[in-house]
Amino acid sequence: MRIAVVGGGPAGLYFAALARSLDPAAAITVWERNAPEDTFGFGVVLSDETLGGIEDADPVFYALMAEECARWDDIDIHLRDTVTTVGGQGFAAIGRKKLLQLLQGRCRELGVSICFRTEAPDPDVLRRDYDLVVAADGANSGVRARYAGAFGPSRVLHRNKYMWLGTDLVFDAFRFHIRETPYGVMQVHGYPYDATGSTFIVEMHEDVWRLAGFGEWAGSDFPAGVSDERSVARIAELLGDTLDGHKVLVNNSKWQSFGTITNAAWRHDNLVLLGDAAHTAHFSIGSGTKLAMEDGLALAACLHEQPSIETALQAYEAERRPVVASTQRAAQASLQWFENIGHYIHQEPEQFAFNIVTRSRRITYDNLRLRDPEFMARMDAWFARRTVAPDGAPASTLAPASTVAPASTVAPASTVAPASTGEPVGPPTSTPPMFQPFRLGDLWLSNRVIVSPMDMYSASDGVPGAFHLVHLGARALGGAGLVMTEMVCVSPEGRITPGCTGIYGPKQERDWARVVDFVHRHSAAKIGIQLGHSGRKGSTKLMWEGMDEPLEDGNWEVAGPSSIPYSPVSQIPRELSRADLDQITEQFVIATRAAARAGFDLLELHCAHGYLLSSFLSPLSNHRQDAFGGPLVNRLRYPLEVFDAVRAEWPEKRPVSVRISATDWYEGGNDVEDAVQIAAAFAEHGADAIHVSTGQVIKDERPEFGRSYQTPYADRIRNDLASRYHVAVIAVGAISSYDDVNSLLLAGRADLVAVGRSHLYDPHWTLHAAADQDYGGPGARWPEPYQAGRRKPPTGRTDGPRPRLTLLREPATGTRHARWRPGTAHEGRS
Repeated sequence: MRIAVVGGGPAGLYFAALARSLDPAAAITVWERNAPEDTFGFGVVLSDETLGGIEDADPVFYALMAEECARWDDIDIHLRDTVTTVGGQGFAAIGRKKLLQLLQGRCRELGVSICFRTEAPDPDVLRRDYDLVVAADGANSGVRARYAGAFGPSRVLHRNKYMWLGTDLVFDAFRFHIRETPYGVMQVHGYPYDATGSTFIVEMHEDVWRLAGFGEWAGSDFPAGVSDERSVARIAELLGDTLDGHKVLVNNSKWQSFGTITNAAWRHDNLVLLGDAAHTAHFSIGSGTKLAMEDGLALAACLHEQPSIETALQAYEAERRPVVASTQRAAQASLQWFENIGHYIHQEPEQFAFNIVTRSRRITYDNLRLRDPEFMARMDAWFARRTVAPDGAPASTLAPASTVAPASTVAPASTVAPASTGEPVGPPTSTPPMFQPFRLGDLWLSNRVIVSPMDMYSASDGVPGAFHLVHLGARALGGAGLVMTEMVCVSPEGRITPGCTGIYGPKQERDWARVVDFVHRHSAAKIGIQLGHSGRKGSTKLMWEGMDEPLEDGNWEVAGPSSIPYSPVSQIPRELSRADLDQITEQFVIATRAAARAGFDLLELHCAHGYLLSSFLSPLSNHRQDAFGGPLVNRLRYPLEVFDAVRAEWPEKRPVSVRISATDWYEGGNDVEDAVQIAAAFAEHGADAIHVSTGQVIKDERPEFGRSYQTPYADRIRNDLASRYHVAVIAVGAISSYDDVNSLLLAGRADLVAVGRSHLYDPHWTLHAAADQDYGGPGARWPEPYQAGRRKPPTGRTDGPRPRLTLLREPATGTRHARWRPGTAHEGRS
């Protein structure tokens, strides 16, 4: 086999070495236009996982690398005058020049031909003369550009500016230096790479960059290899004290904006993309060289395993795409966190440290408990202390950690197990965040978990039946602090489907009161009602008969802010007049009174998902020319009118929340900046909580689905509004694990977390989460009849106690806190 590799970086060289080791008869040639000693940057970080793959694939090369790597476990977060250390991370780094030297030597040893200072032949010639052409020529790949029609590349530039620098100060751990300057927040990412120096990356939002004066030289054209010395001098002036008087080093150092690269395809006939030519991921998760070398390993392995080049390239792309997509999602979350770092600067150092370490959502609460249990014990204690309201703190968002709701709001003791039922009740410091209580207005919740509103489409004439009693009752028995109804409609024509519930008649009110009474009598949960009007999304079939499809028989007229249908097959809605709006407002008022009489603890106004009030908020569905259309302040007018009317009728001591769609997932629609203004407007009018969902406003939306994919919007709203309003924020959206719930709460991304589908899978999800975490305190009350099942049952066959088979046991070492000490072995300290 004849293989041509364009690009002599880590991706191309590592692939060439592995491919040659697997097939010594292969003729492999690498073209690199630079000299062997030329490289830009300083050090690269590799994970323990990647190093393990290298060791397995090529023990000889691994041994060479291991001798040169800096190894350490700690991350130091410098914020204001505090340094917070998180251990147990397991880092390795190596100088970029040294890595390339080792790879070049390994390739020569294996018989790979490397042509330095040589441009690769024309790609068409390579494809004709070689069996396989590997484009490993970096983020600005010329080969990819040549065949852009086949690969379908995309590059998205982001808002932060950054510069790669070095220093002769040898850090002993990974460092984040967060600096509040007169121009805004600047951050330094620093890590050692050998016994002589460290990488020193300076990053800031482009607005901060301009205010600090760096934009004055933005138009300067620096040739390859030439650094922006004026900016470097300015950096030394602003941030030089972080280096304790040591030098700032340059190597082609100039300002950049990170570009996330994706490709619709990675292969075209006998041509394949590798490393940064195929994809990029933000440097803040240390992923570029890691992904490149993992690509090289996978491609070499697939060529060896598959019967043809075509099937090998298919297998390579199928294997690597999901891994890369997952890494890019994590990198995107990390990148956005740093773009919005100014919103977190108000946090206390402990919470900020947890937040920055968990920013990509790959490291979580449970994961950190394994890595650094001492740090997490301190964090649990910190969260418990902050749950007890200090002087001046907003009482509406805080509750004593050791306090169960006042007796007047607790369900009868005969049906709810008291705290002293045999389960150990740990001190507040041992309580997972999700089981800390919460005060919402004057309503006490025993924990931070909400059963999300979920339409069941199982009512008759709007009346909740036995199904709803069992459905909501079961979830209340399952331990959540608050159980929400589905959207309960304020009129027959305000229903989504014929199976939707309502509260516009006495029979509906009586049956809802029956559900509320069951929840209050038999559980410690509170129950909330979500009121809404379907608007232009009404008169459709049941979900399982055809979601969003219009009814064929028995349909009713739909209405909205404008005569714009939800989808091409939907009814064209009637544009509502002022008189229509007044009538609908009165329907909300009547429903609010009925919900109060039925005994609901909380009322939520549904202003999300494209229903009536949501469709007023979005410019995609609201094209009105009157006082209710146009700019956001006008589009807010009617939803706020309804909110004010509802709030005036709802009992003063019972809270009101508002659910919003924080983005329409479509160009020209609302996005996060609009969502912050919408949330602030409702908070200004007296909302106790903002429930942050997204989308479902138009049929052609393009959501970016993924684990906890909506939580960045809740995060942004909570931290933006924190200094202005005493309003709680509820996160929702693909949150399925208690680990994620704890992570969101402890990082300050939400005050409460709504979990939907996981409660359909397991009605007792919250109690089972408590059992899995060995928690038995007041935040997880097992009903008296269920007491016998409060411990997790054994699964499968067990062999009983294991005998001692070692003479001397290894002592428990605690958290690894190894620091980089050049010339010493990598050993942890407890």
